[in-house]
Amino acid sequence: LTAGSSPLGSGSASRGIFVSLEGIEGAGKTSQLLRLAERLRGLGREPVVVREPGGTPVAEAARQLILHAPHDLSAASELFLFLTARADLVERVIRPALESGQVVLADRFELSTRCYQAAGRGLDLARVEGAIALATGGLQPDLYVVLDIPVEAGQARQAAEGKAPDKIERADPGFHRRVAEAFRNAAAPNILHLSADRAFGAVHDELWDALAGRFPLTFSGVAG
Repeated sequence: LTAGSSPLGSGSASRGIFVSLEGIEGAGKTSQLLRLAERLRGLGREPVVVREPGGTPVAEAARQLILHAPHDLSAASELFLFLTARADLVERVIRPALESGQVVLADRFELSTRCYQAAGRGLDLARVEGAIALATGGLQPDLYVVLDIPVEAGQARQAAEGKAPDKIERADPGFHRRVAEAFRNAAAPNILHLSADRAFGAVHDELWDALAGRFPLTFSGVAG
């Protein structure tokens, strides 16, 4: 799987920076994202933090249907709910933030759709890509960071947290293996892979250093 190469943000001082953290369940995306936001605030930079699906009333409603619908959804229905949520989030939150020069940190974006709905659910990738482009208007993150972790290790982390699994997390093992393989094989100039099967601090330090190397005007300085 590959991602596109037309991000809105160039990483310059006048345009925003868009970074999306990606990976399978239990990879640690959300915790790493919150720590990134905390460190940016320590440098006096307030990021816009979003999650997918979610971030607007419409997107949050779609999230509830995707994860907690009273009946099983078809793969196509699930896809279009995700894209409804994304289209609203892009229009109302992400694009305006980037155009005003802000940093956007996302807990998933379209790479997850390619991995979960195309590779995982078996939907045709070309058709999925066309639907994604319609929903986003071609917007791409400046950088996807894929946190790579074996399926078993991610599931063990989730079990240790004691949270009740949602519908996607309860999918069969074959589904999760296909998703993990798609993430592992994802390659494009704006995709960076980091091993997440290690201590949180070690992963975070490598993540921060990678961002500081690519976007030194934003991810630089010392934060506690």
